[in-house]
Amino acid sequence: MSENKCSKMQCIGALVAVLILSLSLAYTGMAVRDGLENFKSFDRTVTMKGLAERNVEADLAIWPMAYTETGNDLNTLQEKMEAHGQTIQSFLKKHGLTDNEIELQQVQVQDLLAQSYRQNGGTNNRYIVTQSYLVRTQNTDAVDKAAKNIGTLIKQGVVFSSNTAPTYLFTKLNEIKPDMIAEATRNAREAARQFADNSGSEVGDIKHASQGIFQILPRDQTYVVSQAQQRNKKVRVVSTIRFYLED
Repeated sequence: MSENKCSKMQCIGALVAVLILSLSLAYTGMAVRDGLENFKSFDRTVTMKGLAERNVEADLAIWPMAYTETGNDLNTLQEKMEAHGQTIQSFLKKHGLTDNEIELQQVQVQDLLAQSYRQNGGTNNRYIVTQSYLVRTQNTDAVDKAAKNIGTLIKQGVVFSSNTAPTYLFTKLNEIKPDMIAEATRNAREAARQFADNSGSEVGDIKHASQGIFQILPRDQTYVVSQAQQRNKKVRVVSTIRFYLED
């Protein structure tokens, strides 16, 4: 009688153990299934590019002005160079530039007789003297007006030895970067939203973002005038962003 009773208790215990194991396996299976579904949904992404552009104006002008004279007497050449230098300074100040914005550079003297090779007739003007001024200013309007009237100096006998076009720079890029990055992100999200609408999904959080290089381009594309010689410029950035897609 006791042995039968123990046998029944063992059977009931085993049945309970099997039931608990079955429930545990069922719960584990459901958890794994839910985890795989969640993993699958989070793995759905779309990658879009967002563009942002700003029209800006240069805030710094750099203008090297090199002029030259030739002759055989250095004293006479020096007097001519000083006279032309005064003419250039007066010209620049007339257009609104100040002494602090006009910097005198070094004088260069080339002696043609000291060269190992020279063309015939080179001794007619033995010396070539070059002097230059460097204009550095935030008054880009003044530089622009002066550059357009450079012919006035040429009429007064100033011979420039190199290109006299000023360089215009935009130095406030860091001030507009945050807004442009935000705009590029919004544009990328809007493109992703249009894609998601077509696929019956919704745009979720950002999975990965790659910021492009900020480019400073000429506002008006032309082969004649380079970006550096244009006051009006365009700042451009393209960001690549990967978004999660949600059901």
